[in-house]
Amino acid sequence: MSSSNNSSRRVLSGMRPTGQLHLGNYHGALKNWVELQYQYECYFFVADWHALTTGYEDTSQLEENVWEMVIDWLGAGLNPAACTLFIQSRVPEHAELHLLLSMVTPLGWLERVPTYKDQQEQLREKDLATYGFLGYPLLQSADILIYRPQFVPVGEDQVAHVEITREIARRFNHLYGREPDFEAKSARAVKQLGGRTADLYQQLRKAWQQQGDGEALARARALLEGNTQLTLADRERLLGWLEGSGRSILPEPEVLLTATPKVPGLDGRKMSKSYGNTIGLREEPDSVVKKLKAMQTDPARARRTDPGDPGKCPVFDLHRIYSTADTQAWAAAGCRSAGIGCLECKKPLIDRVVEEVTQIRARAVEYAGNRDLVRSIIAEGCEKARDVARETMTEVRSAMGLEYR
Repeated sequence: MSSSNNSSRRVLSGMRPTGQLHLGNYHGALKNWVELQYQYECYFFVADWHALTTGYEDTSQLEENVWEMVIDWLGAGLNPAACTLFIQSRVPEHAELHLLLSMVTPLGWLERVPTYKDQQEQLREKDLATYGFLGYPLLQSADILIYRPQFVPVGEDQVAHVEITREIARRFNHLYGREPDFEAKSARAVKQLGGRTADLYQQLRKAWQQQGDGEALARARALLEGNTQLTLADRERLLGWLEGSGRSILPEPEVLLTATPKVPGLDGRKMSKSYGNTIGLREEPDSVVKKLKAMQTDPARARRTDPGDPGKCPVFDLHRIYSTADTQAWAAAGCRSAGIGCLECKKPLIDRVVEEVTQIRARAVEYAGNRDLVRSIIAEGCEKARDVARETMTEVRSAMGLEYR
């Protein structure tokens, strides 16, 4: 069975290589990936080309950053037997699809992406008047669409990036999804379903198109998604014929909204390497303890006897991530009444963070000591990703009239 026949259960996500990761990266995305890998067919990639959109002037640390990040992925629990890990630039089909999509994407769509002007303002010290920076949302769309996933896991602040991907897919399918002999090819594809299944498909299609029966539409989609006799092209044709459109060459991905807890840094701001306020996933336990003991708390608690407000204390944000409801209630009550001191409040939290980091560190250190194994995992993942990407590009080139025989 073609790997693309599983695309209805496929998830795709990526991360820019920044070297060793910290707790903000882990709770912001990586922990969720670890859980998703056992629920879906997951593809996770190192977005090294994306790193160039804002860091093209100095690539001296790029290679090391890539491998260090992959090691932390493995240490955090990503399992190469359960998901596909690969590097973006080793699947050149990403670039080809990016180029072809750039031919049909209106310039205004890229200029209105919310983060475009925001990042230009935040990174004023960099020269970002480049096509690469303007076009990074389109490259991101190519990264997604080439694997034809059903879901892209994102937080609420990233939904706009998936929406532009959906718009680009919609435009591409509108331009190239209607073949001259679409009806005839669809009719032939129905026969491939087999007698009873073909009859059921026709009944469901009629019920949807003539009566607007939503349940019939859902049943027909499920009928096609689960059919292993169809080629990918025929399945897409029959989906399009069912819905009264053309062939959906690049299916529109859906958002898989994920919880992204607020992870404060040691100074109370968002945890970020640029602020120097992080706890690394491979940090020594003694260093973790020292950092958390010194972590900023509610400024109102200048003395042990001063009551505080948990809502203004970054340490309590970490309690929300790590502590049980009972521990949170104890910490909140003790803070408000000054019944406990800040170090006392931090103790159960420190124990939990040290335990988590120690487990991640132990796994990561094993991979760090065996770079050949890490390279082998990525090489295998790249080949698997390329197989899927090549299949998509064959369909895209054919639809655009670029398959010359």
